[in-house]
Amino acid sequence: MAELFNIFLAVIAIVALTRSLRIVNQYEKGIILRLGKFRAIADPGVTFVFPFIENMIKVDMRERVINVMPQEVITQDNVSVVVDAVIYYKVTDPVKAEFEIEDFDLAATTLAQANLRNIIGDKTLDQTLTARDVINVNLRDVLDEATDNWGVKVTRVEVQKIDPPQDIVDSMSKQMKAEREKRAAILTAEGFKQSNILEAEGKKQKDILEAEGAAKARVLRADAEAQAVQKVAEAAEKYFKERAQLLKKLDVSQEVLSKGTKWVLPDKADLVNVLNLSDDTVIPIQKRKSPAA
Repeated sequence: MAELFNIFLAVIAIVALTRSLRIVNQYEKGIILRLGKFRAIADPGVTFVFPFIENMIKVDMRERVINVMPQEVITQDNVSVVVDAVIYYKVTDPVKAEFEIEDFDLAATTLAQANLRNIIGDKTLDQTLTARDVINVNLRDVLDEATDNWGVKVTRVEVQKIDPPQDIVDSMSKQMKAEREKRAAILTAEGFKQSNILEAEGKKQKDILEAEGAAKARVLRADAEAQAVQKVAEAAEKYFKERAQLLKKLDVSQEVLSKGTKWVLPDKADLVNVLNLSDDTVIPIQKRKSPAA
């Protein structure tokens, strides 16, 4: 009997030791309950509890996500859209998260759906489609305020899709196509306009440059002609003045000689050179004999 009793005590001791040794992971917090009442919070690591009278509940402190199922919501202009969302949250107070709410996922999902109906119900379809960020922020603020008493922090809310009815989608698609075609036509016309402007500017610049070039060419030709005339005048002044005087004398001599008058010219006279008279035809003054001889 004594041996059986010792074995029984050993088994109880092993079981008690096993139940008293608890391991809390790095991402968890442990809630120690003594006879069903909160006693302490256990940090990550090894924790000992009194067997049979104490118990531990582990709470995951990591950020988690909840998918809000799609639901139909009526906008302010009476258009039915299908909306869903994703909620990101993390536990900040493990005691409140364990004792203040029974099923946080269900509560957060229901609260998100109700507030989506309220937020989108105050907006038109166009506002709903273009104000996704505003809806996200408003929904997060509402959920964060409501879940604060549950020891939970809502970090982010994202509306994944907002799907209007198919007929409205088709109309929007046609409208977008018409708008794109309109923008394309405007861009084409603007490009044609700019092309014509650039072409006209180029022609204008070309005409201006050609006119400037022609004017400069005329100026240069006039300068060249003026310089040529000046050179001719200078050459005439320098080289032909004497000859012109002799030519004038020759004209006078021809006029006189034509009347039969005889003249005696010195052999070295310039007029002899001008008339191209040879020595044989010219009688020098010093060689001419007087009539008396």
